[in-house]
Amino acid sequence: MGTKVLTMLQPLWQGFPPVDPLAVSGSVSYSLAPRYESVRGARQFTGETLHRWDLEEIFDSVALVVSELVTNALRHASAAGAPGPHEPAPAAYEPLPDADAPPARLHLMRWSSRLVCAVRDSSDASPEAATADAGAESGRGLYLVDSFSDGWGWHPLAGAPHGKIVWAQFRLP
Repeated sequence: MGTKVLTMLQPLWQGFPPVDPLAVSGSVSYSLAPRYESVRGARQFTGETLHRWDLEEIFDSVALVVSELVTNALRHASAAGAPGPHEPAPAAYEPLPDADAPPARLHLMRWSSRLVCAVRDSSDASPEAATADAGAESGRGLYLVDSFSDGWGWHPLAGAPHGKIVWAQFRLP
C-alpha cells in the first residue's frame, strides 16, 4: 500500500485505538466500473479476498456492508443526472448517468485485529442515513452499515479537488 493511500485514509485512524497504519498485513483494491453490476463484482472480490486471508466467517457481514457502500458510491458519485434517493435506479446493465466520472474504488485493508472496507468515489456529498419508513425499498443502507460493522465514517478525499472515502471497520475474531 502506497503512502498516498495512507494519507487519504488518515482521518480513519481518528477515534480508534492506536494502530500503526504501516503495519497493514494485507491490502487490496478493486476498481468499480460505473455500472450497477459492479456491486456483484465487489462482493465476489471481497469473498475471494476474505478466503485468501482466512476470514470466511465474517463474509456475510462484510459482503452486506461492501454492497451498501459500493451501491451508494455508484448511485451518488455522479453529481449531474444521478437518480435521487426516491427515484428508481437504472436497469441492472444500463450505464450510470456519468460514465466519464473517475471510477469508484473499493479498498480492503487488514490488520491483525481489524478489517477496513473503504470506498472512494468522486462525489463531494456527505453520506447521510436517510429516514426510511418500514415499507421503503431504499434509504436504509447506512443503517445496515452501522448495524453490521463495528464503526463507519467518511471524509473528503485528501489531495484531490473532489471526492470522498466512506469506510467501515470490523474487529477480527
